[in-house]
Parts: sequence; structure tokens; C-alpha cells
Amino acid sequence: MFATVPNPIPARMKGLNRAEICDVNFTEFVKAWDGTRQARPAPGEAILDGSALDAQGFRELFESQLISRHLDLMARVLRVQNKVFYTIGSSGHEGNAMVARAARHTDPAFLHYRSGGFMAERFRKLPGMDPIMDSALSFAASKDDPASGGRHKVWGSKPLWVLPQTSTIASHLPKALGTAVAIETGKRLGTQLPIPGDSITICSFGDASANHATAQTAFNAASWTAYQKLPAPVLFVCEDNGIGISVKTPTGWIAESMRNRPDLDYFFADGLDLATGYGQVQAAVEHCRRTRRPTFLHLRTTRIMGHAGTDFEIEWRSVEELCAVEAGDPLLRSAAIAIESGLMSKEDVLALYEATRQKCFAAAEEADRRPKLDSLADVVAPLAPYTPGKVKAEAERTDYAERRLTAFGSEAKLPENQPPRHLAIQINQALHDIFAKYPDTLLFGEDVAQKGGVYTVTKGLQKAFGPRRVFNTLLDETMILGMAQGFANMGMLPIPEIQYLAYFHNACDQIRGEAASLQFFSNNQYANPMVVRIAGLGYQRGFGGHFHNDNSITALRDIPGLVVGCPSRGDDAATMLRTLTALSKVDGRVSVFLEPIALYMTKDLYEAGDGKWLTDYPAPGEAMTLGEGRVYLPESGGKGDDLVIFTYGNGVPMSLRAARRIEQKRGWKARVVDLRWLVPLNEQYIREQAKTAKRILIVDEGRHSAGVGEGVITAIAEGGYSARPFQRVVGVDTYTPLAGAAFLVIPADDDIVAAADRLA
Repeated sequence: MFATVPNPIPARMKGLNRAEICDVNFTEFVKAWDGTRQARPAPGEAILDGSALDAQGFRELFESQLISRHLDLMARVLRVQNKVFYTIGSSGHEGNAMVARAARHTDPAFLHYRSGGFMAERFRKLPGMDPIMDSALSFAASKDDPASGGRHKVWGSKPLWVLPQTSTIASHLPKALGTAVAIETGKRLGTQLPIPGDSITICSFGDASANHATAQTAFNAASWTAYQKLPAPVLFVCEDNGIGISVKTPTGWIAESMRNRPDLDYFFADGLDLATGYGQVQAAVEHCRRTRRPTFLHLRTTRIMGHAGTDFEIEWRSVEELCAVEAGDPLLRSAAIAIESGLMSKEDVLALYEATRQKCFAAAEEADRRPKLDSLADVVAPLAPYTPGKVKAEAERTDYAERRLTAFGSEAKLPENQPPRHLAIQINQALHDIFAKYPDTLLFGEDVAQKGGVYTVTKGLQKAFGPRRVFNTLLDETMILGMAQGFANMGMLPIPEIQYLAYFHNACDQIRGEAASLQFFSNNQYANPMVVRIAGLGYQRGFGGHFHNDNSITALRDIPGLVVGCPSRGDDAATMLRTLTALSKVDGRVSVFLEPIALYMTKDLYEAGDGKWLTDYPAPGEAMTLGEGRVYLPESGGKGDDLVIFTYGNGVPMSLRAARRIEQKRGWKARVVDLRWLVPLNEQYIREQAKTAKRILIVDEGRHSAGVGEGVITAIAEGGYSARPFQRVVGVDTYTPLAGAAFLVIPADDDIVAAADRLA
């Protein structure tokens, strides 16, 4: 351990372990301190004249700082012994403990990775909790880690309302703001919040991360919200250490860029000096809580010991600069305050320093002996929880008949008593149904309120359920999905709309890196239940090119734990939505409801006026099982084993038309399998359908590379049916052009018939 290193080495020498030098510096600084001491402060008395911090508060903050520092030092030592697996430290940022002290443990916190001081201090908020052992278990990737179950080194705690983040580079800011907005929305709706109504959200990040587009969108949305006099009690804590890995932030940049931002209230605090900084931090926290306005706390910090254990700063930073940075170590200032104030002697400070070291190392050694994740089942257990029986029961629950009648107006107006309708109307009816069933449901996005969406799919919802539950947002998909996570955090059921599939790609990480990962990295202690509605896929006529005919769902297929359903007809849409909302309610899952735009208004299947793509509305109590497809048998009878066509979305009516032509041309009886569920693919179901097939066609309107069709082929091949003759009809690897040229790059009925010819 560093404490036992003989012959401490002067900091001026090159090529040495900077963590070791910082450790030695502290001891030498305390031993050499020769200032004037005051009389020991009385209980409740300010630690120094003019300070808002009393002696007891200082002592506890100092202890929290030391815990954070020795966890860092411990990690550097034990990493080389493979007892610790994370070395991004909090050294220089220990002043963030002041934020934890000034706030409450019921203020949801979204923290970046240099938050050791904050966590150590917040642990004081509840009795019987151990910041050292809990942190050591996380460093050691122990299965007993209470935050993530050994899946990642995260700062997190369910009882302390610290929602685990992984390697956050500003991606957590939108959901922090969303949570702040959700607190206020929940109060207005009368929702039972899981935290007090005057809570604020806390979100910390570095000065370099403040430049990230995701941070800027959160700042803008916060200002946009406050500008409209809407409450948004979020405390953005920018821990400014002047550097991002090795890239320096221009001096004064954060203050210059943030303090004059409209409707974002700016505060500065010295995070290097507890005596001075605490009152400044306290003022920012109290302002945010009292005014319910977005507040920006610019916390001065420094970074010592490098970005992580692998960052050898001496290779790119002069030793003079390093020594100057290390001289600004906030622990040196805290030690000086402790001695100068008369609260502690030099011997007391050194004894506390060494005792804290011993506790951290002892906890780390104990954590190393605890069990690790040692099976795949253990690793993935919290990724995609699914309890089929409970989901089915919830999806089929019908004890809200009175609210349904209120929503639809009368028995005669209930959707199941109406004639068959097309997809858009049945989605609209299903959404009305869900809003009646779940009073905590919210729907929001671009143009969804008064207009009812670009395609009128949400028409009438705001009128029926009010502007607090159905509302427009700013045109920012990242913030829409961040808001959804906030509402989910506060126990509501968000149904955000992304207007077009191509727009989702702008904000994909809010689902991939944030919403869908929370159950995994919190060991299923936290979840972000939501159903994201996305209009997409091709074949839309007379309306714009690539962004309005995007057929790429690859980004969705790559998100672990996500569920993606894609209905091709109205009754399927209704029963699928019931299952997706039940899946959110019961298992906390994140899902995408992918709506084929070109089928919204489709009424006919084979010829104009036949009405064969209109469907009855399924009565309450009917729901679709997750993973269950729909099989269309040949019109002329039979099982359709001559040719089995796997498809989804727009491919379903196309394949049905093609199947009729193929039978007329070749005499083959074909069955069409609508997969309906695209993520995860039900591989067993696919194999069951392929088992009796003489020939197989996969009709995939997505692109050639990384599309759903590849997953279907893989399922068939791995099931042992690869000897069946098969063809894939699929889109081209290109962006979608404008007007009629769009139909040159996506499959058509003729392409399916031609593929059957090749199989002959």
C-alpha cells in the first residue's frame, strides 16, 4: 500500500506514480503545517469565520472526501492484482460531497463517474449504510454489489435514489431534466409520486461533457421549459476541472457560455474549499428547490492522478504543471481547515487519513472474496425480464369499463361496436382504450396534440384526456426520449412518439445507452417502462424521400432487451399495444411500436373497393402473446407447405397478393407468415413454420444488410432446415430517393413472384 512505501519521493521528480505522489503529499503537507490555530469551534459554530458550514458538517464532509480519495488509491493498487476493475477516480472532485449534503436522499441523482465524494456523503442520509463496502463491491465486480450486481462499476443506490449510470458523457442530462418535469407533471395529475413533491433532480457532469450535443439539448430544453413559466427543478452540476481526458477547456469557457443563458439560473461554487464552497452550493440547491427553475451550478474542481489508471499524464503534461495541479488538491485545503479551525490536531488528521485507508483496503480485500458473476444466466437475468402469465393477465384485464364509456362517449360508440376500420383508426381507438385503462399514461411528441399527429393517429386524445396527458414537445427527439425516461422514473407510463423512423436515429442512444440499459446495470432495481411509437418503413406515396420512407430498423435490432412490434393491420395493432403496455407495467420493459405509414389508411387488399384490409376492433380482453405471429393459409385451402413466405409490415399484403398469383401460375399453395414481432425474433416459431415447407421466401422491406431477413435465415439454418430451397426478397443498401424512384429500391409484388420463379 502507498502508506508503507519507504523513503517518500519528492513530487518534483519525473516518471513516478502520481497517485503515490499525491498520497505522500498529503502526509507531508499535514506534518509540515505551521499556521496559527484557532480555538476549537463549539458544536453548531461555523468552522471558520464567515462560513455557512458548521464544525460537525465540516468533519463529516472531510470524512467523505477521505473515503472517496482512499477508494481511488485502493483501486490503483489493487487493479494490478486483478482485484479491482475500474480506475477512473474522483480525486480533485471530492467537493461534490457538498452537493450531497445540501440535497436530500430523495432528490433523484444522475451522476457522472467522478462522484465518489457525493456518494460517500449521501450514504449518511440513511442509517446502517456503508459507503466503503458498497463501493468496494462495485469496484471488485462482485455479484453482491448492491448497485449493479457486478455488471459495471457504477455509482448507484436504490434506497438513496441514485440511478446507476455507466460511462456517461452527457447522455444522462435529458433524462435528468425529464425527471424534474415529471415531478411537476405528476403533482398536477395527482399521481402518487415515489418521492416528495418538492424534490429536485441532480445531474453532474464535467466541463468537457458540457460541450456535447446531448448536454446542449438538455440545457436548451430546460431554458425552453422555464421560458414558458413551466417548472423544471433540475440542478445541473458542472464539475469544472478544466480538462477532458487530455483536451483542455479554454479558461473561463463554462462561465462565459452558461451564466448568461436565458432562463437557466447560474451559480458558482468553489469545490476546492469546503468552508467557502458549502454556502455557495447550499444557495444553488435551495434556489432550485424553492423556485422550481432549472439551475446551473458551476462547481470549481481539479483533476489529480489523471483521467484513469492508464493515463500517464507525465507523457503529455509537464512536471511543473502536474506539481501545480497537485498543489491545488482539495484534500490539502480541507486538512488545513481542520487544523487551523482547531477542530483537529495534525495527529488527528493523519490518524483519520490512515484509518480510512485501512477501511478501504479491508473492504476491497473482503469484496475480492465475494462471489462474481460466473454464468451467462446470471449476467443476463435483469436484461429482459418477462413474466408471461402476469403480462397476459394484465393485457387482458377489463376492469375499467366505466372509464372506457367516459372516454368513448357511449356504448354505441365503443370501437368494438363500429364497422371494420383501417390501421390508423384502430391504433387511435387502442390509444384511447389504453388511456382509459391507465390514468397515468402520457403521450407526447411533435404535433401529436391539437393536430393529432401528421397522420391523425392521435386525433382526439388531447380533447378526451386533457393537455396534461397529451401534449406537444419541442422538435428534439433526444429530449422526447429523455422526457419519457423521466416520466417512467416517476412511475408513469409514457408513450412518446417519434414522428418518423429516420428521426429516431438522431436520438438512438437515449434508448440504446440509457433507457434499455437501466434494468441491466441496476440489477433490475430501476426500469424505464415505456412504449415508443415510431411511424416508419417505406411505400409512402407522394411524401418525401428518405426521411419519410426510412426502412432501416437495424439500429433497433441492435439494442439488447428492447422489444419491437410491427403490426400490419388494425386488429393486430390494438392487441399488440395492449401487450406492450402490459409488458411495461408488469416487467418494466422498453418497447417500440413500429407503425407502417403506408398501411395507415389502406382499406383494400387485392383490388380497389374490396375492403379486405379493414378489420374489426378487438374487444377488451383480447391481447397478442409476445412473439406470436399470424399465419395466412391459402385461400383455396390446404396448409400451404409448397411455399412458406416469412414477412412483416408492408410485406404482408404484398405477399398475400403475390401468393395468389403464384398459385395461379404454378399451382403452389403458399402460406404467409406475418412475424409481427421483430425484436426479439421468435426463432422457435420461425422453425416450426419452416419445418414443413418445401420452399421458403423471406420478404423483408428493410435493407439487404443487417435486416430482419438475416435473422429469419439464421433461425432457419440453426434449426437444421437450411437445405430447403429459399430466396430473400429485400430492399437495396441505399438511401431512399424521392418520388417514383423510391419504389426501385424496395421490394414489390412482382419481385416476390419472380423469386418464386427462381425457386422453381
